[in-house]
Amino acid sequence: MPVRTPVAKLMLFGATGDLAQRMLLPSLYGLHADGLLPEGLTITGTARSDHTDATFRKFAKQALDQFLPEDRKDEKAAKTFLDRLQYQALDATDLDHYKQLAEKVGDISGGLAIFLSTAPSLFEPVIRGLESAGLAGETVRIGLEKPLGYDLASSQEINDTVATAFPEDRTFRIDHYLGKETVQNILALRFGNSFFEPVWNARGIDNVQITISETVGLEERAAYYDGAGALRDMVANHMLQLLALIAMEPPARFDGSAIRDEKAKVFRSLRQVAPADVPNMSVTGQYAAGASGGAIVRGYIDELGKPSTTETFVALKAHVDNWRWQGVPFYLRTGKRMTTRRSEIVIQFKPVPHSMFSNRGGLLQPNALIIRLQPEEYVQLLVMAKEPGLDREGIRLREVPLNLSLDSEFAGTRRRIAYERLLLDLIEGDQTLFVRRDEVEAQWTWIDAIRAGWVANDMKPKSYASGSWGPSAAVALTERDGVTWQDD
Repeated sequence: MPVRTPVAKLMLFGATGDLAQRMLLPSLYGLHADGLLPEGLTITGTARSDHTDATFRKFAKQALDQFLPEDRKDEKAAKTFLDRLQYQALDATDLDHYKQLAEKVGDISGGLAIFLSTAPSLFEPVIRGLESAGLAGETVRIGLEKPLGYDLASSQEINDTVATAFPEDRTFRIDHYLGKETVQNILALRFGNSFFEPVWNARGIDNVQITISETVGLEERAAYYDGAGALRDMVANHMLQLLALIAMEPPARFDGSAIRDEKAKVFRSLRQVAPADVPNMSVTGQYAAGASGGAIVRGYIDELGKPSTTETFVALKAHVDNWRWQGVPFYLRTGKRMTTRRSEIVIQFKPVPHSMFSNRGGLLQPNALIIRLQPEEYVQLLVMAKEPGLDREGIRLREVPLNLSLDSEFAGTRRRIAYERLLLDLIEGDQTLFVRRDEVEAQWTWIDAIRAGWVANDMKPKSYASGSWGPSAAVALTERDGVTWQDD
């Protein structure tokens, strides 16, 4: 078991923002209501907005009323949770404001955890301000929400800035996908069951598909998203982390060092794509007008209100060049305004070497393991079975699913949202589900090579209709290898 060292105080930067309202405050309330927060833990919110302690508590109460599920609302628990909250307005570029913030927080000898969600341009002034006010000492740890840069150079600059005040063992880089229960179940599925490991390699697996599809468009993220695009927004963190969990070697222990060591090896083993190969290994798209959710929706450029070549869809073919995975393609696909909202991993196994049923008309399909992360959470193994009958006209075989539905199997057990787990781990000092610097930089090295190939080959996003599975070129990306995307 990891040694847990809970802090006595928590600070939330951006405490009046959308993330705080939708995720952070409800998550902290959930932990409080279940008695999981350290007794006496105070939570200091800070942002540019002017609030007193009282008005911030009122703001937080409104967020809980709006975003908590009905079965989690409890007036007594809400009141005692709100009593933990206090607030200090902050101009992140004004050093004097950090002195006021430090006075508000008070004594930090019992430990302070800082949750920092801010624009990359503000990382340096925030770190300098925290240092100047004595809020970056040995009892302080910091959690960093993305975006942590837009390429390798900017990521290194941010990490260098953070490292001047917070060494790696006190730096917690957040990827909220790693807090999802089903994502953590990948480790249990792989390393807690003996029958998968013998075939979890190039001898047993034909290909791996990872899809994160969204039905929404820009919503309120236009300024950020147009500068980032699908590759930086989704592939550079969430999707590559999922790939690493599928591809990593068995860690010796379930702890932050062992698990992150193995993930980092995967990222360093990703085949670097030469510029000339990028057009054959990647597809970019941008959604046009179409139908989504039963309504007619505008295209990306109309939503944005200006011309743009930002990709809202990307499909990639990746390879992990090591003993276990040599020759196995990993197909990654993500986009906005797609057919359905879905996050899933499909492990396509190789077919049996010989079918004894072919002379009797029996047709075999290769087995597949489907790990659905959202909106439902389940693991499904597709296997072949014989249909009932006398078989006088041949043997009829059919693909049938073996299902493990986490929603039904663990009915009655409250499912926690990702930020509950991650905030508690930040408070208690467990780095297992956080991302290490060498992981981040290896990811960006791979991403930057793809973007350089797009520039070198003057690749522009292909148009696709909203409500579709993306541009047709994404189908060709896999079909050239005899592989079909799992769209059912």
